[in-house]
Amino acid sequence: MTPAPLSNATYAARIHFVIELAERLHAYGTTSQRLEAAITSVAHKLKLECEPWSNPTGMILTFSDPQRPPGESDTTRVIRLPPGENDLHRLGETDRIAEAVLAGELNLAEAHSAMQALDRPPTRTARSLQVLGFVLAASGVAGLLRLPWLDIGVAAVNGLLIGLLVLLADSRPRLKEGVDAIAGVVAAAVTVLVASFVAPLNQNTVIIASLIVLLPGLALTNAMSELTSQHLVSGTARFAGAVTTVMKLTVGTVIALYVASLVGLEPAVRALRPQPDWVEWGALVVAAFAFAVLFRGDRRDYPKVMAAAAGGYLISRYAGIAFGSPAGVFLAALAITVAGNAYARWWMRPGAIIRVPGIIMLVPGSTSLRGLLTLIQQQDVNAGQEAMLAVVNILLALVAGLLFGNLLLPARRNL
Repeated sequence: MTPAPLSNATYAARIHFVIELAERLHAYGTTSQRLEAAITSVAHKLKLECEPWSNPTGMILTFSDPQRPPGESDTTRVIRLPPGENDLHRLGETDRIAEAVLAGELNLAEAHSAMQALDRPPTRTARSLQVLGFVLAASGVAGLLRLPWLDIGVAAVNGLLIGLLVLLADSRPRLKEGVDAIAGVVAAAVTVLVASFVAPLNQNTVIIASLIVLLPGLALTNAMSELTSQHLVSGTARFAGAVTTVMKLTVGTVIALYVASLVGLEPAVRALRPQPDWVEWGALVVAAFAFAVLFRGDRRDYPKVMAAAAGGYLISRYAGIAFGSPAGVFLAALAITVAGNAYARWWMRPGAIIRVPGIIMLVPGSTSLRGLLTLIQQQDVNAGQEAMLAVVNILLALVAGLLFGNLLLPARRNL
């Protein structure tokens, strides 16, 4: 059933196409089980036998030609890659190109050119929009937590500084290694200065809202999903990477707080959440738009991405009030997974466009950071254990929702 444009494609050309497709799916944030299943399916349609092995920092792909004697055509590629980042627009375009190749609408050379066109460097407008996404995400999450206006403003300023820092680190590899710790220093320092000289703040909550984009909650969820799918090496590596990110953010935050105490600053801390309902609803719209920007969704997909992000939050919120927080997270993950699979099944586009933003407000990144901060600041193991137990409960509820959602409406497409 090989399409006509592939009939004259050489064995090496078909291998090259599969490798490029795998590299792009990895770069755009696809989890190991979905990437391996997608690559195996595409290779089969190209009359190749492929045994993929994927992890967060690389891949091993072994190919053979089923029409030739065993061992005669075996080819193995070992590819070292940086951890991927979610890019919904490029993921959707890559999926479209692959489907066009398999349908006979593009030959391999045309597909290669189309994929190369996706590598255009981001424009100044795109980079500015990403920085704006940090600002909107920080202020939106602070609004969802009903913090006072000053707290929301401080979170927005921190988001701006962290967005500029991340943008700067993209072109500086050495800075990128420590960007999480530096971001923690920046967020904590600004918060402490405002609380010391301007007015009291909800200190830890403002810091967490400021760092919300860098928190690895989605990575933790993907790691647990990979572990439950028996992708043990990939899941363990991704989990270790997520924990390391939380530790770097915590170390940076604690360093800033310790230096502040050394120089004699005494920030005024309060626990106050005075905002009315309309602020929370407005913040939900702002946060949903921010994640549509940060996940680099296509402009035409912004309404879908925003609806998925808002829907996951609202289901979790109101179901949590009725049945308890873990049940709310489970039901939200279940609904989002079913919606993502339905979108992929009937609209023939990656379900990640719905699934990824839908679970982003459910992930336990902020809880894990709060737990470590509590443990270090109070030197109270019991308080830290309670927060970590909350992280485990959220992860279990999320993974259960993802698993049962896939059982309720199985995905016909791997992405």
